[in-house]
Amino acid sequence: MSVSINKKLTEIKVLRDPVHEYIRISDEVIWNLIDTKEFQRLRRIHQLGGTYQVYHGAEHSRFSHSLGVYEISRRMVEEVKGLKENLTVFEQISLKCAALLHDVGHGPFSHAFESVTNTNHEIMSIEIILGETQINQVLKSYDPKLPSAVASIINHQHPKKLLTQLVSAQMDADRMDYLLRDSFFTGVSYGHFDLERVLRTLLIHNDRVVVKESGINAVEDYIMARYQMYWQVYYHPVSRSFEIMLTNMFRAIKDVYQVDPEHIKLLTPFFIPFINGKVVSVEDHLNLDEPTCYYGFKTLSKNPKYKTLQDLARRLLDRDLFKYVDYDETIKEKLEKLLLQQGYDSKYYLGSDSMRQRPYIPYRLNNEDNLISILLRDGTVAEITKVSPIVEAMADAKLKEDNKIFSIKEIFDEL
Repeated sequence: MSVSINKKLTEIKVLRDPVHEYIRISDEVIWNLIDTKEFQRLRRIHQLGGTYQVYHGAEHSRFSHSLGVYEISRRMVEEVKGLKENLTVFEQISLKCAALLHDVGHGPFSHAFESVTNTNHEIMSIEIILGETQINQVLKSYDPKLPSAVASIINHQHPKKLLTQLVSAQMDADRMDYLLRDSFFTGVSYGHFDLERVLRTLLIHNDRVVVKESGINAVEDYIMARYQMYWQVYYHPVSRSFEIMLTNMFRAIKDVYQVDPEHIKLLTPFFIPFINGKVVSVEDHLNLDEPTCYYGFKTLSKNPKYKTLQDLARRLLDRDLFKYVDYDETIKEKLEKLLLQQGYDSKYYLGSDSMRQRPYIPYRLNNEDNLISILLRDGTVAEITKVSPIVEAMADAKLKEDNKIFSIKEIFDEL
């Protein structure tokens, strides 16, 4: 027999938080979801992948970020004019659960892990919510339809587009929390924006989230904060170096597994589901977190049978990261020759990437639900670039690019 989906705790629980001061929980379903083993696993996943290799304070987790996204969604329900009136109780609970669980499928080292193992955190989140998990059991205990409703919001398939817009759009609860949280823990000021003003000027108009004209300045500040955070934090070349090394590390593990599977089975059996080319199960995914990965790297760093594997693992553990320069084809060729001369395989000791971004790109132009829309004083609605000269200039700005090539310090010293 299902419990009432709107069942409240006997008293409001408050969790202290450095970004939101308090995270308030009154819905029993939210409290019980937090207590599941799948959600608790997020304590062992860094929010910013390898960025803590650059900003030593960036030790915050997917767990704390997910709580923050929930808190912003809770405040939206309570404070955004017209939102509660446009949502049933079931939809309000579904929204808050989706906000809480939107990252539950993340693997170790954030997005870097996805490119290494061909997994997708959104797909895995859906499988966790719908599969044989504690999270699924909790959701179903309140309403058998709740898991599919929550999954459809995260998967952008809910028939009520308003719900998806609140969790994943240009100005959603996810982005608002990670900008504030990441700037706090990295110690930079770039991600700051006026959350209180943004929430105060949001409202529901024709089943869409819009911003009152009086909130344009707060939105401009938010957009600039997002742009600055990408170049100062998320695209930092040292963090990218860590991700390149992580990619090469798993490439080396895969290659050893192809010729000597027993070696990997003996030392790091938990990596096998991610390198054997098969579909990763929910159970295997949930069994892997960052402490487990580091245990694997430690084990490999102590075994001399495969020198490249041993060396890459040691470098990751000791933060002996690849150095980098701006990409140049001539330099790449020189590095390849030097690596060969010194006995290093460029497959594992060379890498490159390309980061590019405009200050602002109108999001999904074919979908008005995902644009930042401004409600003008005359009652009409306009996309923000039509009413903000600042955002219009951002959208028209030249594409910024940063192309780097990475390799070990010993080789760069020879250039």
